[in-house]
Amino acid sequence: MLGRLANTSLIVLLLLVAGIANATNIEGARLWRSPEKTRLVFDLTGSVNHKIFSLSNPSRLVIDVDGSSLKQSLSSLTLTNTPIRKVRWAKRNNNDVRIVLDLHEAVSPRSFLLKPNSTYGHRLVVDLFDKGKASAKPTIPPKSSPAPVQGRDIIVAIDAGHGGEDPGAIGHGKAREKDVTLAIAKEVAALFNREKGFKAKLTRTGDYYISLRERTQIARKHGADLFVSIHADAFVQPQARGMSVFTLSKRGASSETARWLANKENNSDLIGGEEGVSLDDKDGLLASVLLDLSMTDTQTRSIKAGKMVLSELGKQNRLHKKQVEQAAFVVLKSPDIPSMLVETGFITNPEDARKLKSHSHRTRIAHSIYTGIRDFFHHQPPLGTLIAQEKSKGTLVASSKPRKHKVRSGDTLSDIAARYNVSMSGLRRINGIKAADHIQIGQLLEIP
Repeated sequence: MLGRLANTSLIVLLLLVAGIANATNIEGARLWRSPEKTRLVFDLTGSVNHKIFSLSNPSRLVIDVDGSSLKQSLSSLTLTNTPIRKVRWAKRNNNDVRIVLDLHEAVSPRSFLLKPNSTYGHRLVVDLFDKGKASAKPTIPPKSSPAPVQGRDIIVAIDAGHGGEDPGAIGHGKAREKDVTLAIAKEVAALFNREKGFKAKLTRTGDYYISLRERTQIARKHGADLFVSIHADAFVQPQARGMSVFTLSKRGASSETARWLANKENNSDLIGGEEGVSLDDKDGLLASVLLDLSMTDTQTRSIKAGKMVLSELGKQNRLHKKQVEQAAFVVLKSPDIPSMLVETGFITNPEDARKLKSHSHRTRIAHSIYTGIRDFFHHQPPLGTLIAQEKSKGTLVASSKPRKHKVRSGDTLSDIAARYNVSMSGLRRINGIKAADHIQIGQLLEIP
């Protein structure tokens, strides 16, 4: 009898130890804010079962994680500019963790699990959509028609790759792709917003995650005339280096045509031309022909624009490939928006990574992207734009960049020279600067 009790006790003890060993730990959490939602990410040591539910009066969101243990306090999360007022947590049923988010206002929550990747382990993601902005079933939105006035600006959508929970490639010297791409994208946008006849729209303005489809949807919402996605390449061998430009491959175009046709019944998709062409009232064959024509024209324009950007990049930087490459990247799949993806160098290469962390080098890249796109539209401006009007009248000038620069905090002579694509010697000479880099905040420099 005693032996049997001892065996039973041993089995219970072993089961308890096994339960402890198999418990999933919540190692910590990260919080990201984007224009439409707040994303809360829990790092886990393994997969879990979980559920979430909302409570009202006051507004709360409850997150129950089965068979888990919280190993790190959540009190260090920065809740500023989020709907979360306070985070509380406690052990539940001696085996689970309950996390309660006290909210300033009601939200539309969504949760899902992510499997490990090269950067993170298992994760539980909880998205808190601002009321009225929760994403329903993904659809293909119609492209916004440009304002029906003559002399409109050309809209350039600039997409900084990765962001938030997705850092992209992490390269030599811990350089993060998401930081490099956002810095370059902002620089390109600033150049276009100083250029008469152009307007830039950033798909993301800060460090937050946007899905690939959302990026092209933002471009469509703003009626973009061109979409450029900025990235930094990575490879297992650190010797790989240099810049590349990609446009959509034929295989990618074919798969996207099929996707658009599949969505025809649920969308008022507009393609091509000033007024656009609706697919809603077209039979399958005609819709397929229209889409094919639109994709072919868009690919042709994408390649032309890509070649001009690649040419500008090659004037000051090492190229990985000397011709525009083609691939089936999701962000390039708008049938009526010329699109390109620019790989600004290999972040896994020590020399490229060092340069990509340099402000002056990023400025040179931004200027090359801007110049290539600007020159493309000077050759082929969309109808109804100011650039098209000036070209038809013969009054189009190469550039309307300001010829003066007011020195700001952090500016260096090399940065300013790179921004305006001029030589430092010329900048020194025209402004009478004799010391190596002797400029002062507020000083007005003339640009040669």
